[in-house]
Amino acid sequence: HGKPLRQARQGIGMIFQNFNLLSSKTVYENVAFPLRLQNMDSEAIHERVMMLLEKVELSDKAKAYPINLSGGQKQRVGIARALANAPDVLLCDEATSALDPKTTKQILELLKRINQELGVTLVVITHEMDVIKSICNRVAILESGKVIAEGGTIELFTRPTDEKTRHFLGEVDNPLIPQIGERLALTFAEGSAKFPVLSRIIRKFEVDINILSGTIESIQDQPVGKLVVEIELEASPNTSKKIKAIIEALHAENVVVETISEVLS
Repeated sequence: HGKPLRQARQGIGMIFQNFNLLSSKTVYENVAFPLRLQNMDSEAIHERVMMLLEKVELSDKAKAYPINLSGGQKQRVGIARALANAPDVLLCDEATSALDPKTTKQILELLKRINQELGVTLVVITHEMDVIKSICNRVAILESGKVIAEGGTIELFTRPTDEKTRHFLGEVDNPLIPQIGERLALTFAEGSAKFPVLSRIIRKFEVDINILSGTIESIQDQPVGKLVVEIELEASPNTSKKIKAIIEALHAENVVVETISEVLS
């Protein structure tokens, strides 16, 4: 409490959902505000503020007021202000929720650049899965104030471990198509999205594989593909063994496999 808490807070910058800028102050004064609270001299303040405005690409808006800025520009001012005291941690509280998709992408790119160039740790609070996939390398999922899952971003999105985690991340839908074979949900990660894995399986096991649905997305700048497929095999005593062998072969190609439903025995 007291002084130690205040000192700890100085190492944390905060970016707000609704910007929280001082409407009666210019862009320059908004960024300078936390520095003035630290009694920094005017020359040092000017140097620091102009450097930060250049970092967020708003050098030409130093004398503008918040009312004359777009939502993306306001958030850039918020980011510059949060960086004023050279924090070790930048806490981003729904920082893109009030922005359109194009502006959101620009702000996320800026945050990634700040993380890489300044070495500032980003702690992102969001309910937007695309934000997590874009800039986070570790994820913790909270429910009722308790952590129910945590881990690397790619690991968590490609290998959710329980039903609650699946609920938060989005479960695989079972397409509404009459089922005639073994139905599997496949997740291609760790480089497997770049290779013709299904073609290899079809040739090796001489089976027909019907693709029912599919998507490909980028998580941490890595392609991750998701397919729902149906393997068509004639029922026989060896059917289960063949299905098991196919699943093992997919695992060997770094494909995560989940059996959605079985109809063969």
